[in-house]
Amino acid sequence: MAMAFKMATTGMWVTDECKNSFMEMKWKKVHRYIVFKIDEESRLVTVDKVGGPGENYDDLAASLPKDDCRYAVFDFDFVTVDNCRKSKLFFIAWSPSESRIRAKILYATSKAGLRRVLDGISYELQATDPTEMGMDVIKDRAK
Repeated sequence: MAMAFKMATTGMWVTDECKNSFMEMKWKKVHRYIVFKIDEESRLVTVDKVGGPGENYDDLAASLPKDDCRYAVFDFDFVTVDNCRKSKLFFIAWSPSESRIRAKILYATSKAGLRRVLDGISYELQATDPTEMGMDVIKDRAK
């Protein structure tokens, strides 16, 4: 298995699949969102789920586990007040209160390394429950 980048602080590796899926989302618009997870045993950050172009933000929110951490990237399309179509990429660090302390620490310390690989993120959100990453928060940030 080819590796993309090693995250120095935690010894985690980001797989090429993560970067390739992100580039497909960013340039080809073939994904609406990508959910990433850390496999603690293999020490790899991998793609957990990919949402097709027809899926929406509710599908992303529903795909995040209620008791484990994840990272997600969401491609938010919107129209400005000047009637211009725009797209912004949101990085979401999902760390629900029900998740294990070890997982929270691992995801918090690995976040910067994954962000370096995912070049072109417009905004970042840290969420511990769904209200902290609701569509109203996304729309407010994208203005």
